[in-house]
Amino acid sequence: MTGLALVIGASSGIGRAFALRLGGEGYDLVAVGRRRDRLDHLAAALPDVEVRPMVADLGTDAGVEAVAEVCADEELSVLVNNAGVAHYMPFVELPAEEASELLHVKVVAPTMLARAAAPGMVARAEGTIINVSGMLAFSGPASLEELPLRRAAYTATLAHIVALSQVLHEELKPHGLHVQALCPGVVATEFHERQGLDLSSVPRMSADDVVSASLRGLELGEVVCAPGVESSELLDAVFNAELAAFGAQTPELAERYQAS
Repeated sequence: MTGLALVIGASSGIGRAFALRLGGEGYDLVAVGRRRDRLDHLAAALPDVEVRPMVADLGTDAGVEAVAEVCADEELSVLVNNAGVAHYMPFVELPAEEASELLHVKVVAPTMLARAAAPGMVARAEGTIINVSGMLAFSGPASLEELPLRRAAYTATLAHIVALSQVLHEELKPHGLHVQALCPGVVATEFHERQGLDLSSVPRMSADDVVSASLRGLELGEVVCAPGVESSELLDAVFNAELAAFGAQTPELAERYQAS
């Protein structure tokens, strides 16, 4: 396989695993990350393809705009939106600057980078956009007893990625494109360590397995890929229930809201 893939967060974890896999399949790469030394090591590990390191901080407007310009100007075959930052903490304790960074990285960046890349992909009638979300996207109804992790803002950003990917896939599939929301659970990377969380005792999936699931999911035509969920029927049930609720609305006020 040949083409050009732009991978966000390519300096470590899932992003590096994507870059190594795609580079190994023959894709040239634009490898985006915040640590130039890591990006240079990645390039050295892929001597048979062109790897262009790009240092950018997607927690800032300038970083998003710089990468969006590349997405718009280059003939991308694959875009992997994998920028990550956690900032797990109670909502009222989340500093405004960290909330802003989180929204830039997990909402603004994947939205605007896909927006920049999609027109060219449509014009060429081919392209794949992989938006990395997470299983916490489905955890909204969980009580604090069921899931004590304080993570309202972070969970909301992951849910945005899932909904964006689903709707965007429907819009773009007539043009030959495929959009995927990739939703791993806990993965054995540096991600949680950088947030000060020790998950070494928690069973974790490897980044390589996450990438294998994503690429196989594309072959299967999956729009939402959950690498650790054995039965895809569970996801189908979630989305069918959402559509049932959406389709059940009427212009009439529901009886439970009417004055007794």
